[in-house]
Amino acid sequence: MSDSVDHGPTGEWRLIRQQARSGPMQMALDEIAAETAAAGGPRTVRVYQWEPGCLSLGYHQDPETVDWAACEAAGIDVTRRQTGGGGIYHDTFGDISYSITAPAAEFPSDLLEAYHQLCEPVLDAFERMGVDASFVETEADELYTPACYLRALHPAHDIVAGGQKISGNAQYRRKDAVIQHGSLTYTVLAERHLSTFVDPPTDAEAFRERVTGIDEQADCSRSEAVAALESALAEWSGASEGSWTDDELHRAEERVAEKYGADEWVRRVPGGRAVD
Repeated sequence: MSDSVDHGPTGEWRLIRQQARSGPMQMALDEIAAETAAAGGPRTVRVYQWEPGCLSLGYHQDPETVDWAACEAAGIDVTRRQTGGGGIYHDTFGDISYSITAPAAEFPSDLLEAYHQLCEPVLDAFERMGVDASFVETEADELYTPACYLRALHPAHDIVAGGQKISGNAQYRRKDAVIQHGSLTYTVLAERHLSTFVDPPTDAEAFRERVTGIDEQADCSRSEAVAALESALAEWSGASEGSWTDDELHRAEERVAEKYGADEWVRRVPGGRAVD
């Protein structure tokens, strides 16, 4: 049932412009931002870059689907998200990521409503880039479940352009905060994306038929795309430009050591032990 009260951005918001950090640190910062918002601090909208490139696993993903040796040889980090779904290779150049964190009570409890509200600035950003993008209207068959961009497309959170997936978005809720983060494909690197998985039953041509990038859909540089997303997020939330506090960065580093960079979290088999 839909909520009976109005929801939307309220309170103090900060925009943290694109910063390049490791995958484990970026996932830790999303969690720390949620804790800050839940404790009465500013809500956060931010754009971020993965450096080095990183494969982020879904919460329930089996680590045996990962080609660990290939990732290590290519210098690709691996971490695990709090959100579900399959793995996403976030290239330092080819991926543009964002997150929105706020107290849970400020947004609808209905998942579909919350997705559509929190994706408003993402769709606005695509329009600013000159990309004709929208939620996929009907589900599409899966090609390979372990890879997020090759799973069945879902009207709640998958955004397409020209019938091809261009953005995946995921959301999770703590008792006191909501976190939504998403990936916008700037350029498709099909071979590198597929190389992070063990023997995917599909090839680069099929990947490119399913996935498109901003650079294929519009005359828009990566820096212009980042600026469009930052502006859309800031205007949607009413955010002022801000930054992380020293305390938040310190806590995030601790969270990397104990969680997002630790084998016990990253390589764990859902419901079981960590894989060697």
